[in-house]
Parts: sequence; structure tokens; C-alpha cells
Amino acid sequence: MEQNFTRSEALLLLQKYNKVPFHLQHGLTVEGVMRWFAEKLGYGEEADFWAMAGLLHDVDFEDFPEEHCQKAPKLLAEIGASEALIHAVCSHAYGSCSDVEPIHQMEKVLYAVDELTGLIGAAAMMRPSGSTSDMELKSLKKKFKDKKFAAGCSRDVIAAGAERLGWELDELLQKTLSAMQATEETVRKELEEILA
Repeated sequence: MEQNFTRSEALLLLQKYNKVPFHLQHGLTVEGVMRWFAEKLGYGEEADFWAMAGLLHDVDFEDFPEEHCQKAPKLLAEIGASEALIHAVCSHAYGSCSDVEPIHQMEKVLYAVDELTGLIGAAAMMRPSGSTSDMELKSLKKKFKDKKFAAGCSRDVIAAGAERLGWELDELLQKTLSAMQATEETVRKELEEILA
């Protein structure tokens, strides 16, 4: 799981192909969530790899939406990404725009949390605090059940992600919410620095 590039190089690659603040924030959010999961699930030695997959999972989405996950290997090659990282990145959109199946535990987590972080982020924006910090599971579950809310976030993919992990849906929702609560402030500060 060794990488032959730095996080700074990875971040520059993300910024090269992503200019919209929302897309940058999503990459940083999923990076933080993936690191949190690596540490909580006993993959601490792989935390940097998990985080890198989270940061770069949508590297091709903004500039090449019609070729999402098809263009990613070429872009990731610019920083010498490993085959394992390329596989992980391409597996996050399995069944929609990729036929690369999530196999490793990290890939299953990435598949499960990608859409869910978007849903949680949208729910946070609707709160008076504008934050996940005071969000509870029951509130998140209400938003999950409301198909009109954040309609672009696939509930089917989220549910399939929980199943792939062998978790109840509530467990995935709670863990991902906890991960976002733990990393939200770091993401906010870094995004401010990037956009400054």
C-alpha cells in the first residue's frame, strides 16, 4: 500500500482537474472519512492509502463527467499511482459507470460512503448550525427516507454499500456521520486555505 507520491502532489492533481469548491470539499471530506474508517476498523497502517483513495476518487468527475472512472487511470498515472489505488478509485462507482468491483474492505467502504457523505453534507447545510456537529442519527434517517431530499444521492447505492460491508444500514449511517463530525472542521479549514 506504499505510495510513491506525496499528499501535496495528490491534492495538486485533484485541483488541476477540479475547480468547483463543492467538488474539492467532497474530495477532502471523503479523504477524512476514509482515514477515520481505516483507524476505526483496524487498518491503521493503511490509513494513508485509504485517505488517498478518498481524496482522489472523483479526480476525473468535474472535467470528464461522461467518462467518469474511465479517465481516472490516465490522470492518476500523472503522479505514478499504484494499480491498487487505481482499482480502488475505479471501484467506487461500480455498477453505474465502472465495472471494477469493490473487493478490498477499503473499496467497500469507499463505495458505501461516497454517496452517503453527499447526503449527510446536504442535510448539514439545511440545519441552523450548517454543520454535522449537532446532527443525530434519527434526523439523518428522516432525510434518507425522503427521496426528494438530495435526490442525486442514490439510496440504493448506500443500502447496497451497507450490505456489501455486512452492516445494518443504521450502522453505516451512524459511523459515516461520526466520521464527518470528527473531520468537518479540518476539511473546512483546508478548503478555506485552498480557495484563499
